[in-house]
Amino acid sequence: MITLFWCPQTRASRILWLLEEMNEPFEVRLIDIRKPEAKKDPDFVAASPMGKVPALMDTTPAGTVFLADSAACALYLSDRYPASGLAPAIDDPARGQYLYWMTYTPGVIEPAMMEKFTGQTVSRASSGWGNWDSMIEVLEAGLQNGPWIMGEQFCAADVMIGSSVNFMKMFGILPENPVFEAYIERCLARPAYAKALARDAELKP
Repeated sequence: MITLFWCPQTRASRILWLLEEMNEPFEVRLIDIRKPEAKKDPDFVAASPMGKVPALMDTTPAGTVFLADSAACALYLSDRYPASGLAPAIDDPARGQYLYWMTYTPGVIEPAMMEKFTGQTVSRASSGWGNWDSMIEVLEAGLQNGPWIMGEQFCAADVMIGSSVNFMKMFGILPENPVFEAYIERCLARPAYAKALARDAELKP
């Protein structure tokens, strides 16, 4: 059984979306990371030493798996449960680009968002994420041919990228662009994403 440690209005909504896309049983354990009581759940502490969500506990025949972080959780789930069809196989040539886009959110989008929020000026050449403008340019180019980030096939990378693009729109920092708008509409039209967002709306902190 997969257990998602989840708190509304957090990055955990990404993994809730991913789980809704999969045909696997799972349960959601509400953890209010904004309160000290969260640290009293031993399973959550084992999964997430930093006290962040999303985090997972997966009981398998080989033992119990604990992990945290959006990209790590998405990579684990899509590989551990290949019947979901949400990831290219290890020997698929598309795997390289898939891994690139799977880590684009934590490695590039989120640092660039902090740059934008704080008004920092960073060196495009020396910062690991480039800068805000280069992040947007590369993301637009990646989505240009669509309908999904890897082309015709929806995959776990779309959960990472799609939720990030929607977050940027909600935060009012996403540039007006028909490529982004069309992508968000396709993501929001997925029943699994709608279901995940509805759960978030039901339990606002």
